[in-house]
Amino acid sequence: MATIKKRGNSYSIRVSCGYDMQGKQIIHSMTWKPEKDMTVKQMEKEAQRQAVLFEEKCKRGLYLSDNIRFADFAEKWFTDYAEKQLKAKTIARYKELLKRINQAIGHIKLNQLQPIHLLRFYDNLAEENIRSDIKYKPTIHFAEATKNIGMTKTELAKKANISINTLNQAYKGKNISYLSASKIANALNYKIEFLFEKDSQNTKLSPKTIQHYHRLISSILQTAVQWQVILYNPCERIKPPKAEQKESRFLDDVEVLELFHCLDKEAIQYKALITLLVYTGMRRGEILGLKWSDIDFNTQTINIQRAVLYLPNRGIFEDSTKTSSSQRIIKVADTALQLLKEYKKGQNIQRLQCGDQWHNLNYIFTSWNGKPMHPDSLTAWFKKFITKYNLPSVSIHSLRHTNASLLIANGVNITTVSKRLGHATTATTTKIYAHAIQSADEAACNTLQNILKKVQ
Repeated sequence: MATIKKRGNSYSIRVSCGYDMQGKQIIHSMTWKPEKDMTVKQMEKEAQRQAVLFEEKCKRGLYLSDNIRFADFAEKWFTDYAEKQLKAKTIARYKELLKRINQAIGHIKLNQLQPIHLLRFYDNLAEENIRSDIKYKPTIHFAEATKNIGMTKTELAKKANISINTLNQAYKGKNISYLSASKIANALNYKIEFLFEKDSQNTKLSPKTIQHYHRLISSILQTAVQWQVILYNPCERIKPPKAEQKESRFLDDVEVLELFHCLDKEAIQYKALITLLVYTGMRRGEILGLKWSDIDFNTQTINIQRAVLYLPNRGIFEDSTKTSSSQRIIKVADTALQLLKEYKKGQNIQRLQCGDQWHNLNYIFTSWNGKPMHPDSLTAWFKKFITKYNLPSVSIHSLRHTNASLLIANGVNITTVSKRLGHATTATTTKIYAHAIQSADEAACNTLQNILKKVQ
């Protein structure tokens, strides 16, 4: 039952909502101030009505006090907002970020959270050895320790409970995770400090990552403002560290031709896949989400309307595209479509050979049994491919940048490029590909100069 007390020109309304885990009574309160022209009787009647409404809100869990802890509000934000509005991968990323955020400010009540708390948190994030994924590299003792151990690499990998690929990385002197390094050390009966050392070049979070923390906190607190839990967002009163805008890595036209030349020596599935990426600029998840029904060979178009993604807690799953603007139909060059036709013939043979083991899901690029290809397996294959042919060190996503850069450099307008890439606005395209736009502008200037020289 709500209790009402008149205090000066306003009414204090309190509602008991049981007890918390420590046995402390949970009390929610609000202040209602009547309008100036109301009579005493009207004020008392309206105060009773406000009390009933407030009690109903409290009982249904719809009321949030400004003395709620940040961690508790963030949990409600995920349940009532994020899980209904955001993509699965975004939610997974946010939950990972929230672990560190809650350690720093989760205990602070929203009405007590100040800009200084956030600034201290960001300063902490910028310190050395803050990364949770610091890599470890083999010391000079590793080779000697693994020289005469009386077991093969496969046996050692099995004993250490790691993949043979991870062990090979260590044998090559490359970085591996702390967990893998500790497992190898335990299997060889050595202390980890003897066989491995921290990669001192990569122990700090980048300013861009710290910005991600800032944006998540700001989004949560802005929702608290919209839900009228707090009056203002503390994030609006500070600025996170500036992140240097790095140029997107991409291949030029000569390097793309060399890439295609090397693809001629590879399996038709990867040849068709990589070629299609260069010609379309699709995201990795988008191309793996393509189905044969999305291809119109008559009009030479592709309908991009879904993505295949991976999360550790969900495995491989199908989702809608990154944004609504990412759902698009684009024209595709005949070269890429001819490769798809050739690849389809091979896939039909593979399907017959698999028999009832084949999963007829209609995906274009699949694993051996017709199921969608694991996104990370594509990334791993491309990395090996680049190394094998000594091509420029670029990633799968760099092919998207390559597509956009080549289009802009050859005079295609930003609006068209933006639509083909599935960007929400041309501003996004302009920001990412400022380097290509500048180069195209210089080329246009030189072209104009050459034209005008002829008529002078």
